[in-house]
Amino acid sequence: MTDSVKLTGVTKRFGDVLAVDDLHLNVADGEFFSLLGPSGCGKTTTLRMIAGFEFPTSGSLTIRGQEMALNPPNERPVNTVFQSYALFPHMTIEENVGFGLRMKKVAPADIAQRVKRTLDMVQLSHRASASPSQLSGGQQQRVALARALVNEPQVLLLDEPLGALDLKLRQAMQLELKDLQQRVGITFIYVTHDQDEALTMSDRIGVMSDGKLLQVGGPQDIYEHPRSRFVADFIGEINLMPAVAVDRDSVKLLDGQVLMAPHDAPAGRSVTVAIRPERFTLFRPDAEIPSGRSSIAGKVIRRIYHGDVFLYDVDTAEGLLEVKEENRPNVEVFEIDSQVVVSWSPSAATVIED
Repeated sequence: MTDSVKLTGVTKRFGDVLAVDDLHLNVADGEFFSLLGPSGCGKTTTLRMIAGFEFPTSGSLTIRGQEMALNPPNERPVNTVFQSYALFPHMTIEENVGFGLRMKKVAPADIAQRVKRTLDMVQLSHRASASPSQLSGGQQQRVALARALVNEPQVLLLDEPLGALDLKLRQAMQLELKDLQQRVGITFIYVTHDQDEALTMSDRIGVMSDGKLLQVGGPQDIYEHPRSRFVADFIGEINLMPAVAVDRDSVKLLDGQVLMAPHDAPAGRSVTVAIRPERFTLFRPDAEIPSGRSSIAGKVIRRIYHGDVFLYDVDTAEGLLEVKEENRPNVEVFEIDSQVVVSWSPSAATVIED
């Protein structure tokens, strides 16, 4: 697959501050790629370097095989959608979308055709004559997308564009954005600190921290097979238990219990056993637990009802474990102070070298 955007050894310094550190990244043509990380991790700086608003201190940045590291924004085949839509309040939606084409002196007939096609794409043709103030937040966001897409960029850059929307609208727009990207077929590079956004929309995700790209992979791979404590802890809820590698199939917890857990760490290496809350199952102490499963005894100290799930905090010899169980008729509900056994399959555990 052709690389749409490629960063090789890209570093960005602001004085003594190292914002992006020796970043290597390939984004495929037509891919929805998300850069995910906390504030200050370097993801927005990386996006701004791709856009041309910042230049790398060192390294190579190519778009469709052409070196672009020092090219200004107007000489790059990209467009950017920001969190602030910045629509012109005195213009209609149609005029807002066509503004960039008018600045490029595109023929009026071509502008009208391209604006109509793009508004059809974002399902806003019926509001072409409206002003921005007459639209909802989600509709304004779609206008901002249309204004970028009408220029027919090879790459669309999105800097937390859903951050200003309320939760329900944000969730709806995630699905709309993914559907739109698949219809348009161009490369989307999306910056967010919201894990749900990244997991919902992305073909692949790159997790960043302190200017470094820690892990790149598909949503399921990132979620189920984190390669570091940071990635494990940042993506969703997770339980982390310190341990020591015994052999390639087992680890020893702090209380001396040996668990089956395949891994690649050498014997004696300090490791962390990472398990998602939904991979645990609660049993009563006298229940018959299926063979081959690992388990730890504990006591329920908190239960939270979330409608579709129950969340439990269970106090164990390994510390507090969070358990998530679906609210189904055949699943037992445990009261606070109940003695329980937390059980899981060895395949549910990811072993991370410390």
